[in-house]
Amino acid sequence: MKAFVYVSLKRSVLDPQGKTIQGALNKMGYKGLQDVRQGKYFEIILDGGLSRNDAEAEIGKIAREVLTNPVIEEFRYSLEE
Repeated sequence: MKAFVYVSLKRSVLDPQGKTIQGALNKMGYKGLQDVRQGKYFEIILDGGLSRNDAEAEIGKIAREVLTNPVIEEFRYSLEE
């Protein structure tokens, strides 16, 4: 099983790197950009010893306790068989 974890800044937190990227894209001539926010992406391969429910619990715990700063970041994940 493989987990895909996406971590991003909470909407209430300013994202200066995203704003810099947005400014660069605008200068390069890209149109129609309202906002750019950056984040982190993780792929975690799980061994076959966990049920789907256990895998979801484990990935949620890893994302909450290790991969994110809960004060300023949020996460979402998906699992693939």
